[in-house]
Formats: sequence, C-alpha cells, structure tokens
Amino acid sequence: MIKQPAKPAAERAPSYYSASLNFESDYPTLQGSVTVDVAIIGGGFTGIATAVELAERGLKVAVVETNKVGWGASGRNGGQVTGSLSGDEAMRKQMRNTLGDEVDDFIWHLRWRGHEIIKNRVAKYGIDCDLKHGHLHTAMKASHMDELKATYDEALRRGMGDDVTLLDAAGVRAHLGSELYCGAIRNTRNMHLHPLNLCIGEARAAESLGALIFEHSEVLEIVHGKRPAVVTTGGRIEAKQVLLAGDVYHKLERRKLKGLIFPAMGGIVTTAPLGELAKEINPQDLAVYDCRFVLDYYRLTADGRLLFGGGCNYSGRDSRDIAGELRPCIERTFPQLKGVQIDFQWSCAMGIVMNRIPQLGKLSSNVWYCQGYSGHGIATTHIMGEIMAKAITGDLEQYDTFAACKHIKVPLGDQLGNPMLAAGMWYYQMLEKMR
Repeated sequence: MIKQPAKPAAERAPSYYSASLNFESDYPTLQGSVTVDVAIIGGGFTGIATAVELAERGLKVAVVETNKVGWGASGRNGGQVTGSLSGDEAMRKQMRNTLGDEVDDFIWHLRWRGHEIIKNRVAKYGIDCDLKHGHLHTAMKASHMDELKATYDEALRRGMGDDVTLLDAAGVRAHLGSELYCGAIRNTRNMHLHPLNLCIGEARAAESLGALIFEHSEVLEIVHGKRPAVVTTGGRIEAKQVLLAGDVYHKLERRKLKGLIFPAMGGIVTTAPLGELAKEINPQDLAVYDCRFVLDYYRLTADGRLLFGGGCNYSGRDSRDIAGELRPCIERTFPQLKGVQIDFQWSCAMGIVMNRIPQLGKLSSNVWYCQGYSGHGIATTHIMGEIMAKAITGDLEQYDTFAACKHIKVPLGDQLGNPMLAAGMWYYQMLEKMR
C-alpha cells in the first residue's frame, strides 16, 4: 500500500516516488547564524552523499536546500544504478594526459564504485529503498549487438564473467514479454531502486552523524574570503569551506558557471498496478534500457507498476503531456499493455554537459563546485561525493584528474546552449538511423 507523505504533495513533483515515501523530510528553515566546517548548497544526491562522507570523517557539515531533500533530479529519475558513464570516451582522451596508460583502468573501476558506495551505505544505515540487482541493456538492431558484444568482451577481460550474460533474441524473450529486441546483456551487478527513499534515507544518515540540514532555505549569495559563508533570506552559514552542489537547478555564481551546464527535460510515467501482467512482462524484475542515443528505460516498482521513461526535451521546458508522449512507447514495447491506466506522470531536469564529463572545480580557494552527470546521476553523484569529500579533507588525487579536464563554455548560456544540444541530439539520431 502506498504511504501518503506527511507534507502536502504539492511540495514535490506529482510522482510515484513522492506518493510512496517511507518518510517525508521535515527539516527546518535556516534562521540565524550557524558555524560549521563545510557548508553544502543543494540537498540532492551530490550534496547529501558528500555530507555523509564528510560527517563520517568527523567534520561538522550543514546542507542548505531551496526546496526539500531530493526535490530535483535525485528524487525524480528512473532509479537505475548502472555502470554506464556518460562521457567515458571524452574522459579517456582528456585524462590520458594525466593518467597515461592507467586511464582505462581508472575509468573501468570508476564505473562500479558508485554501486559499492550505495550498496554499503544502504546496508550500514538500514535504508529501505527497494534496492534490487539485475539489468538488461537491450539491442534493437544488429549494430547495437556489435556494441554490446564489445562491452561484454571487455567485462569478461575484467573478470566480470559471473555478472554478465550475452543474450540473443530468444534469450531476451525469456526475460521480457516483448518482441522488440534482438539481443541484450544481462548484468547482475547493476541495480535499481527507489531514488527518493534513498536520498532521504541518506539525509537521515547524515543527520544521525551530526550534520545539520535546512529545507526551504534558498541561498541568495556565496560570500568568498578567508572565512566563506552562504547567505539565505533568514540566515547565514559560516564555514571553512563551501561546496556548491545544486547541479542545473541553481543560478548562483553565474559569472563563472554560466554556459557550462544545461537543462534537458526527461519524462517518466508509472502505470496502475499490473497484477499478474507484471510477471508476464518482466518475470525476473529487471531494470531495462536500450542502446539508442535517445533511449527508453523502465522497470517494475515494488507494488508491481511499470515505471517507464524516455525521450529528452533539450529546450529546457516541461512537456505538456508526458503520458501522451510515452504511451505509444509503452505499447510498442509491451502490446499487452495497450490502454493501461497511467497513474503518475512527471518530468526530470537533467544537467547536461557538452562533453558529458562531470564538472569539478573551484570558484575560489575554499569554495568548490561539483555538477553535470548528463543522465547518469545516481551512481555518478555518489562517486563524486566521495571524490569531493576526499578533496575537501586534503586528498586531491582523483579531484585533480577531473578538474584538469577542459569544458566548453557556451556564450549566452541556456539561450544558445540548449539549441546546440537539440541540434546535437538531432545529428546523433540521424547517424543512428543510418547504421
């Protein structure tokens, strides 16, 4: 049975996740002055994961969030934790200058570090977020199978033979009630979960370690200097260091950050409970996404609904009818769901970076930023949270590797960047159709 949130649903997106919370967050608004070691701006996965890491290291941390913990993409995404890194090829080219022949090993191990962090944290703090293993990366045509075969071969070389299985069309049909795919990789290391319950659960973990968390507290200004501070309407946090972790949802420090990251809107729907149909379409309860540049992704919820996302709107504006756009995709994938009732629909703003490499850097000597996961946020945010916590406490090795990467800064910011992203999406879609 769905538990109703303690706070009005209007405070969050009208999503399945909002309607099925274990605990609604209810942190105070910042009032007055607070002094800590590290002030973190943003109560999504980056900010909360970093807060846990720092609090575990004994630092006094305060997180300040404009809305509510997990309000943005962290609480609205598809819930898939996979070893895919957006921008891995760009990373390989740029990081080779820093890492040399070790670059391939660095990127490979990076792919799976987020899984370890999440799995260990869920176990350590008893976070109930429907964490399950099992994923299919599906092929829709022969060229996709060539890509999957290369991925599978690398996984075998890296010792993942017990985790991956290469499937042909018949093999996919044994896992999914769909005729759409000609093959897939089954990966049992990949996971899926309820992201909003994870984010709030991690916030509770950080709080148990002494972290302060403030909601409904929009930051108006970052004060730079020997003793930096963040200023809200009602209060001020003074700190030794500040981390800006708001991704694409904030407008702070525009002079330095404008033109580096852009919003892309993804749509997600959730059907009514499917009953026995759930076992028919996905008997092994796997998360799924396909090989296309603009892909579909889906999984079952804990109460047997189909949660389905797809498409991408690079205008930065919400779709008017997400259910209307995604219903044909659902029915093409699973004809047996024709006419199925859709109970929830919502959008998710993803922070897109032109070269798809996460952006880590400094705004001044003691003010850091971390952003830009390009649709691969759950695992990557946790990896970056660990890297940022290490950097803030003096271990700069991994941070420096990312900070050395060069990024394209687009003049006029969103005004020009979003049309460029839309043109790029069209270009890659055309290439894909030609393969």
